[in-house]
Amino acid sequence: MPGALVLMGSGETSPTMVEVHRAVARGLRPGAHAVLLDTPYAFQENAADISARARRYFARSVGLEVEVATGVTGADWVFSGPGSPTYALDRWAASGVAGDLRARVRSRQGVTVLASAAACTAGLATVPVYEIYKVGAEPHWREGVDLLETLGLRAVLIPHYDNAEGGTHDTRYCYLGERRLARMERELPPDTAVLGLDEHTALIVDLESEEVRVAGRGGLTVRRPGSVTVLPAGTRTSLAAVRDLAEGGTPGAVPPPPDVAGPPEDAVTLEETIRSCEELFKAAVAGPDLVAAAQLVLGLEAEIVKWAADTEEDSGGVDQARELMRLLIARLGEAAATAPLRPLVEPLLDLRAELRGSGRYETADALRAAMARGGVLVEDTPDGPRWSLTP
Repeated sequence: MPGALVLMGSGETSPTMVEVHRAVARGLRPGAHAVLLDTPYAFQENAADISARARRYFARSVGLEVEVATGVTGADWVFSGPGSPTYALDRWAASGVAGDLRARVRSRQGVTVLASAAACTAGLATVPVYEIYKVGAEPHWREGVDLLETLGLRAVLIPHYDNAEGGTHDTRYCYLGERRLARMERELPPDTAVLGLDEHTALIVDLESEEVRVAGRGGLTVRRPGSVTVLPAGTRTSLAAVRDLAEGGTPGAVPPPPDVAGPPEDAVTLEETIRSCEELFKAAVAGPDLVAAAQLVLGLEAEIVKWAADTEEDSGGVDQARELMRLLIARLGEAAATAPLRPLVEPLLDLRAELRGSGRYETADALRAAMARGGVLVEDTPDGPRWSLTP
């Protein structure tokens, strides 16, 4: 069976990575033994729920029946994803799984898929992200499983490379930010490269042909002191070319990917869908086009169903989408109640604005009071007047 190593920056059980999973699963034999290593999140109270959602995702979206296990012996396909990198490292080292994973890649047999926390362990050193970002430990490295060494790569792997959850503070580079990563780079062994894998992005290595492909919506960054090279999604190259970059070579040997207009539809994240839906809904209600607004709510509900198996807890997740859907349904009800009055109320508001603009405040206030007696409450806001029906 041809071997493959797949590393994912995030989105491992979301619609954005379905085609990547399907592509590598096509080479498996019928009835392949597929294993889900739950170690990174096994300490969590909801571990059973995470496993159940992941199994449903792989069964329904990829066509793989997956067994939850603590070892990889005899497995044709192995997957491990979110959780704590250091919790996984400690248990994999003690149980021999770390050595078994290296042996799989070294023998060029079977499919090995590591994502998020598990992908963090793939290099010679690992970012202890929980300890640094959540607990406040001093920036430091932990020894990694170092699957990359079996490919001739002296490197560390950092998922969530383009994370932007921090808003006003830097959470790129798996929540380290530039300041901490720059400090940690100086502590790496000489000639060690940083491979940064963006969210909802996969690095796929065909272990037989040594072809390398970047898929998804972001890119792979090869970072060394004084140089940064980004291989965007769509890049196809060789493992030798990536080794050359990691050793300080120039990117000339890596062909650019074909031009694309933007990320494919299945690479749009749920967070982006939430933002777009909210803006389009606002425009539809202002139209007013209540049919379009209702269709947007139904579309959001369909996206929630698609993303329900996602095991990560990033911003813009399913819970946030459900909260928005409830809010939009309430606003849709309000809009439906006020729609028949809109042709009457809007001209009165325009008249009130003209009166206020010409300094005739007493008349404008009288108009507002008359509207209130008629059951229309006018409220002045920084964005302009807003009206609603009084109870």
